[in-house]
Amino acid sequence: QVQLVESGGGLVQPGGSLRLSCAASGSIARIYGMGWYRQAPGKERELVARITSDGSTNYADSVKGRFTISRDNAKNTVYLQMNSLEPEDTAVYYCNANMARTTTSVRRNYWGQGTQVTVSS
Repeated sequence: QVQLVESGGGLVQPGGSLRLSCAASGSIARIYGMGWYRQAPGKERELVARITSDGSTNYADSVKGRFTISRDNAKNTVYLQMNSLEPEDTAVYYCNANMARTTTSVRRNYWGQGTQVTVSS
């Protein structure tokens, strides 16, 4: 069974920082793109940042210059460094990974359980 386990969420004041981590575990042959999405109350889930297996990144306009996505392929882990946090960043953050369980299986998307990030004074 494949799992994505997130950590690092919490409560932070405006202007503060948090670092999210997401580790993939289980029977995994290859991990392709990895990313972070978020969903605020009453809103649809949206892309925050994604990173390809070779390190290419893309970000939502709202987080450019403040958030940085990175990954450690040896640890099957993706990170999201969030700086200069704003109340509008409050949401549940979900990890996503596009993975293949064997060398011949079709790759598919997997999701973590989500971690709450609250930015408030």
